Amino acid sequence: MSPSILGKFRGALCAFLALGVVGLSVGLQARRPQKYSLLGTRCIRLTRMRTCIPRGSTDQGAAPPTSKPSAGPKSCGLVESLRQSSGDRLLLFSGGPKSSLASKSMLAVGMAKRLVLTQPEVSSYPPPGHSPLAGRTFIETGEKVPIVGTVQVLSECGQWKAVRDLKTDTISGILSEIKAETPVGAQWAGALAYDLVQWTEPLRLANPPNPGAALGVFWLVENWQVDETSGEEIMVGGNITQRPPPKGTDTCSHTDVEHAADVRRIQSAIRAGELYQLNLGRTWSGPLQEEPLDIFLRLAQENPAPFSAYFEAPDLGLALVSCSPEILLESDGLNIMTAPIKGTRPRDMDEALDSSYRSELVFDRKERAEHRMLVDMQRHELSKVARPGSVVQKKFNVEAYVNVQHLVSQVAGQLAPGRSTLDALQSIFPGGSITGCPKTVVCAAIDELEGKPRSFWTGSLGWVDLHTGESTFNIMIRTLECKRTPSGWHGTIMAGGGITIESDPHAEAMEATLKAAPLRKACGWIQEASQKKKVGKISVFPLDIEHVRPEPESSFQGIRIAFIENYDSFSFNIIDALRVLGCEVDVFCGRQAAMPSEAFRSYDGIVLGPGPGRPETNPLTMSLAKETLADPEVPVLGICLGHQALGLADGMELIKSPLGPVHGVPCEIKSDGSGLLPEGNHMMTRYNSLVLSREPGLLRVDSIDAEGDLVMAVCDADSITFGVQYHPESVGSPAGNLIFRNFLFR
Repeated sequence: MSPSILGKFRGALCAFLALGVVGLSVGLQARRPQKYSLLGTRCIRLTRMRTCIPRGSTDQGAAPPTSKPSAGPKSCGLVESLRQSSGDRLLLFSGGPKSSLASKSMLAVGMAKRLVLTQPEVSSYPPPGHSPLAGRTFIETGEKVPIVGTVQVLSECGQWKAVRDLKTDTISGILSEIKAETPVGAQWAGALAYDLVQWTEPLRLANPPNPGAALGVFWLVENWQVDETSGEEIMVGGNITQRPPPKGTDTCSHTDVEHAADVRRIQSAIRAGELYQLNLGRTWSGPLQEEPLDIFLRLAQENPAPFSAYFEAPDLGLALVSCSPEILLESDGLNIMTAPIKGTRPRDMDEALDSSYRSELVFDRKERAEHRMLVDMQRHELSKVARPGSVVQKKFNVEAYVNVQHLVSQVAGQLAPGRSTLDALQSIFPGGSITGCPKTVVCAAIDELEGKPRSFWTGSLGWVDLHTGESTFNIMIRTLECKRTPSGWHGTIMAGGGITIESDPHAEAMEATLKAAPLRKACGWIQEASQKKKVGKISVFPLDIEHVRPEPESSFQGIRIAFIENYDSFSFNIIDALRVLGCEVDVFCGRQAAMPSEAFRSYDGIVLGPGPGRPETNPLTMSLAKETLADPEVPVLGICLGHQALGLADGMELIKSPLGPVHGVPCEIKSDGSGLLPEGNHMMTRYNSLVLSREPGLLRVDSIDAEGDLVMAVCDADSITFGVQYHPESVGSPAGNLIFRNFLFR
């Protein structure tokens, strides 16, 4: 692959793939993909990611190709080619004004092979009594029913024929299976349904898709066309965008009152300590009065976004129309990046009011806490597959789109030796911004609340080069799913938002409606008069980054730590912090049966990790807490749930916080200096709904909250056992690394 070509396309992220088209009539010159850096046209151009530069390219760019695509101005040529095509199609379209957000789109041609993933027959469901919202989450520890994959080739008569079946129990595994039949320089492009969460989290769905339902479609793409816009606006062209959509009607799964009631159910679970935040969706559906492609063209014109996409598999009766602004994963084979979105405010045509909404977003405690929680979660998921110390929050912005503006961070890292892009995809899918935290529990709770499969909403669409590891995947929010029925196309839209303890139930219902409105309008389900027109230009407003990465050191080289993991979504941030300090860390599952303490005496320290719910649901964690107090031979640090386990083992009581839950908020901690913090006040991020109460026996309280009412840390007289209620590993705990250093010095 030519470095000069790679450099040319390095700066623009939304290289919108597309797929394929049988009998495509094109106005652009076909090109082989190795002439372009697909990473260089990656879909998040809001902030340029310097760590994800393709090998051999330069940040300044290089000479252009010897010939350019012959598209006319304003992208009409590429779209017209798509409209004249037939067969399977996938367009990844960079929508909006020409800028760092949107400068080119890509169309792939000549696909003759694809991989279709389908739901297998499920013989077992969560056991009776399973209710994540009530603290009864069934964790799947046995072998999973494999994903069903079928490799198909296109026959001379235009029919897809199966040539072989694949069965593995991970997304990464099934995509790895097709590497051997992938020509060098080719990519696989397509979509993954959210319901593949069955193979990325240790859970069973109570409401899985029907057997045979499509869970994913990927096409082998060997040739690409590129359309680089030359106008001020990237236009989709044609009369379709000039006329209003035919009027139709839709139905909604929830009234605003019912939506608000579900928000309150989630908040009750948060108060009980079962979860921290959950993304709740609701559904609008109805018949479509025109073709899905017509709806996409209208939507791309009226609600442009840098991750817009059109996907169609006619023989499967499936089409996807997306105007997503969010990226799930980008990789160049060495570096990985995600850019989570959390926190929303509307736009306004009045610049002063628009700016006030933005300021309100930046200084809103609930929005910032929710976003901080998501950044901590994405750091955890990347740290599972990244080099120790490499995962950082690189960017923090307000990104303003046509109708809404969001808080967006960029979290990046370097793949660890032996780890691949597919491992990163397996770790991070589905995106944390559309699930919640801790992920395993909230995905089970989403299943309980929504009561049906999500299908492709909040799944991902993108591409991967299985030889180089280069890839880009979006998150399919703002997406219309279309299914062909005997009476025509039927559309489904889902929208929602993240629910925290500080959420206003009625405001959350309104936010979901606001997010769904552009799609509903494009379908003709609501009329122009009831919605605002486009009100703002796409813009980026940088903010200060909270995360302070500790410098690697060897002070604690060779120290062996046993980490007890309790299904939290921050655990690997703690593990990473310890490894950066030089420790060797072995991970044990806290929900496994108790093990004799002798099994841990070869370790220099034990860390009882955080997690949802109560410590009693984690047998290994509780047994180690009890044995530590009875016979303290190995230093122990309990964090959040681990801290609570130590308190329970010492006869303290675990109660709902009388001051209410706190999640993702930096709080003042007052230390007397006898524990792991020096005497004085320190800011530490808390994620807890439950607190220890009553006087301890063997332990003593060494830190309290600012009001002096809550136990924030405990230690024993011998300075060998410590518990902290807060999270020192969070981006909102600037002095958190001091906790780990002081513990290791013991």
